[in-house]
Amino acid sequence: MDISIIIPIFNAEKYIKRCVDSVISSCKNSKLDFEILLINNNSTDKSLEIIKSYKERYPNFIKVLNCKTWGASAVRNYGILESKGKYIWFIDTDDEIMPGSVKKLVDEAEKTNADLVMMGAKRMHGKHLAGQLTAVDPKKPDYKSRFVRYGAGPWQFLIKRAWWNKNNFKFHEGIIHEDMELMSSLILHTDNFSSVEDVLYIYYQNEESVLHKAKYDPHIFDIFPALEGLYKKFTEAKAEKQYHDELEWFFIWNLLIDSAKDFGSFPEGKVGFSRSRKMLKKYFPNWRRNRFLAQKSLKTKMRVFLNYYGITF
Repeated sequence: MDISIIIPIFNAEKYIKRCVDSVISSCKNSKLDFEILLINNNSTDKSLEIIKSYKERYPNFIKVLNCKTWGASAVRNYGILESKGKYIWFIDTDDEIMPGSVKKLVDEAEKTNADLVMMGAKRMHGKHLAGQLTAVDPKKPDYKSRFVRYGAGPWQFLIKRAWWNKNNFKFHEGIIHEDMELMSSLILHTDNFSSVEDVLYIYYQNEESVLHKAKYDPHIFDIFPALEGLYKKFTEAKAEKQYHDELEWFFIWNLLIDSAKDFGSFPEGKVGFSRSRKMLKKYFPNWRRNRFLAQKSLKTKMRVFLNYYGITF
């Protein structure tokens, strides 16, 4: 089998049709041998009913599975075990893929013998474009440096399944930010990396998603074990010194810019600022001198330093 598409399903009745229809269309037009794994994760809405209807319509390539362990990380780990494709692609159920994307990615992987193929993507907030994510260019001499500090989601890659299994990669279960702990370390284990510049994936930000909640969720503090896990992966690979500056910037961005928004949005989250200071002092006591931070605008630098002390506006 050429490719397995793995889609975690949790209370996604609003988005399933948009996502699955885009995947089916792209797969069928690719003329590849494929399977689509729709994995229910304790949904309480009509999600299971909807994906079962897809199974009835397309029994040859739709698989409906159940994963009772909470979280997208557990579902992805389970999906890999159940998959048969030479390549795997993780897709979030509230997103969609572009026409022709499956064939473009598999063709690129076959042409270059890549373990990982990265693609361009665009972020949407509702119906409005919120930004575009470019793929790391393997032709540039510093591509591994950029990969480490990029922070891509698992949906931005086509992955060779045999390579994934050979390296015993697994997502950290029970937390959000599970992809953060793993994805930036993947490049340490391969020189067979390629990319497709085309925008092949549409990532939707919505208030109901795990990472973009409008109400306080204690899982905002999962950023800390995720970053600790990432650093451990670099030490295990004996690469923490080689990529010191990249990791340092990754910590700065995720603690003092991205997660700081959550810490400052909820009274219960304020403790996150002191925990961020403690983490930076432990791993990167000289973070203020980071060379990537030095390249940023004065506005970004001010934001970073203010968030370090928990001063938000």
